[in-house]
Amino acid sequence: MNSPSTDNEAEQVSHASPGAASGSPLRRAVRSFLRWFDTEHAAADGGDDHDIDWVRVLPFLGLHLACLGVFLVGFSWFAFGTAVVLYAVRMFAITGFYHRYFSHKAFKTSRAAQFVFGLLGAASVQRGPLWWAAHHRNHHRHADTELDVHSPVHRGFFWSHMGWFLTRAGFRTDREVIPDLVKFPELRWLDRYDLLLPVLLATGLFVLGALLERHAPGLGTNGPQLLVWGFFVSTVVLFHATVTINSLAHRFGSRRYETGDESRNNWLLALITFGEGWHNNHHHYPGSARQGFRWWEFDLTYYLLKLMSWFGLIWDLKPVPAELRRAR
Repeated sequence: MNSPSTDNEAEQVSHASPGAASGSPLRRAVRSFLRWFDTEHAAADGGDDHDIDWVRVLPFLGLHLACLGVFLVGFSWFAFGTAVVLYAVRMFAITGFYHRYFSHKAFKTSRAAQFVFGLLGAASVQRGPLWWAAHHRNHHRHADTELDVHSPVHRGFFWSHMGWFLTRAGFRTDREVIPDLVKFPELRWLDRYDLLLPVLLATGLFVLGALLERHAPGLGTNGPQLLVWGFFVSTVVLFHATVTINSLAHRFGSRRYETGDESRNNWLLALITFGEGWHNNHHHYPGSARQGFRWWEFDLTYYLLKLMSWFGLIWDLKPVPAELRRAR
């Protein structure tokens, strides 16, 4: 029996015109634009899968250019603190849930909690949980081979850091590798309209800043300032910190385990990504909720997950088997 997502894709194909698969450059550009708002719009696109989809690049470029707004809106400690807090909350949503939960099922949680943290992850502007988990599972299946879409070994730093997801192939979600996730309609909805959460977050920050300017002027902030620092700056720093695990953690660091790929442990990347930098450990045993295998390997994500388990929000955190931890 087909999943609802499979049925939806089949319906799209059946209603496509005979020329939709190829289409003119203008039609492809229009479809790419519409997919900013609905990622399932006109999935059959034509063109080379490995070409950069330049219409998809525009929001990514705009996100970076908007950071220059700091020179116009000025600085306040409140705006800076908001940026730091949103970096931390969304980084944990990515590392703890997009990665360790959705991608690897390293612990269990309720359906409500998985949706809440899916919302927080989507607010990071790193697409939806289904897309993220599907690409990451395929990364582990083909790590540092020709089939690994973001391996720096075969395609270099720039491509592994951000070029790969701007292609048509990188845009698509391989639903065959996430059958455990596509059965949830709320996750499919969140994946389809992944732009909604960033827009709501940005709007909320602007409104909050305007209210604080009026009712708490001592904080020295306003709508544009809180938008630029709290959303644009925080999001761009969060993105580049996250993808260093693709581009740098397969190039720089130490290798405790022979994993058949180029994954490495890097303490600096572990600090800025809340534990993800212990990447060689992770590739040695991906199913563990803990990536810092030794007591001195700081893994903030694991400590926060452990704290959540004490309150019953998550449970059954998978440990690293002792014999695998000792293996070299």
